Amino acid sequence: MSTPLAEVLDGQHTADLRKAARALLKQPLLLAHGPHSDDFRLVRRHASELREWFDRNTGWSLQVGAEAARLRKVPGTLAGPAHPAREAGRTGAPFSRRRYVLLCLALAALERDEAQIALGRLADHIVLDAADPRLTDAGIHFTLDRRDERLDLAAVVRFLLKLGVLRRVAGDEEAYVSGAGDVLYDVERRVLAGLLVTRRGPSTVHADTFEDRLAELVAETALDSDELRFRAMRRSLTRRLLDDPVLYYDELTDAELAYLTRQRGFLIARITELTGLVAEVRAEGIAMVDPEDDLTDVRMPEQGTHGHITLLLAEHLAAAGCPVTTGDLQQKVRDLAVEHGGFWAKSAKEPGAEAELVEQALTKLSALALISRQGGTVVPRPALARYAVGETVVRESGTPRTMRMPQQRKANQS
Repeated sequence: MSTPLAEVLDGQHTADLRKAARALLKQPLLLAHGPHSDDFRLVRRHASELREWFDRNTGWSLQVGAEAARLRKVPGTLAGPAHPAREAGRTGAPFSRRRYVLLCLALAALERDEAQIALGRLADHIVLDAADPRLTDAGIHFTLDRRDERLDLAAVVRFLLKLGVLRRVAGDEEAYVSGAGDVLYDVERRVLAGLLVTRRGPSTVHADTFEDRLAELVAETALDSDELRFRAMRRSLTRRLLDDPVLYYDELTDAELAYLTRQRGFLIARITELTGLVAEVRAEGIAMVDPEDDLTDVRMPEQGTHGHITLLLAEHLAAAGCPVTTGDLQQKVRDLAVEHGGFWAKSAKEPGAEAELVEQALTKLSALALISRQGGTVVPRPALARYAVGETVVRESGTPRTMRMPQQRKANQS
């Protein structure tokens, strides 16, 4: 029979294990020093249990050393737009194509260089590597002649500082961008070595297209038995439930859907037990909802002009329930500006601003799997129904209060 003290200790252990798991899901690279040092110590304390759980249920390996803990996450879907690299700082803008290229070139240069490097020297390496004919043929040009190029390089360096790959010793990136100085960094080689997450070396991949190369990088070994195939499906489905905003049934193969139908209760229970995520199960799919609201890369709703416009367009699309053109949405933003413009930033009300505002909103809705885009047409997806607003109910004074729920698509409750 357990004693009250044993129950308290078991409860504390479970809570600490959950906190450590959530820390890794939120920040797969944790450093021993810095803002996440407490999380690192917690992960290190529970490394054995975490390593076993992630390996069994997701196929992700966990490496824990004296300086860093690295959960080597392979995404459930390679085309998911919810997890872009983001600029460090208040804006958190997602990386552009050029910044992704600069990031890869910077990592390659740091791997070859010494334990310390100046930003100017790193830039020289990148300029030389960017002159590769294969990059220039793909439309990549980087010479540092323009300020916007130096700003992109500074954004990449700040991202590496945030990851812990670099540690600033002297100088400032703004001074480098303006041409007034240089910056010196220490290179944390152990952190650098743990960044790449692939199942095979990139140099061994010989596919022609980007999509095929990406698939080969994370492809699993041949599955020649039912047990291995079932294990692969369990891992893939668990990764998607943890990583994707919504797991839609129509995106699964027949075998995956059959396996999920049989094992749904087991998979969800295992995830909830470790992470505290709660399953919202509908006829179209499953979304793992976070009651603590801190395990998301893309927030909705959020404050500010862009957040308000995104929410209003989501309500409009949910009410429409059918494909809508981007031109119609731009007109909708112009109409909304008349009603709500007093609460918006001045720039959002300028003529022509609606195109950028709609694009930003659709990017977020697409990342959250609430819509799909087909050329110039926007198609609402089932999960968007949670943002539909029901009819206003006028309650007479003294009558009982009733709860009004957002409208849902018919027969979508599992």
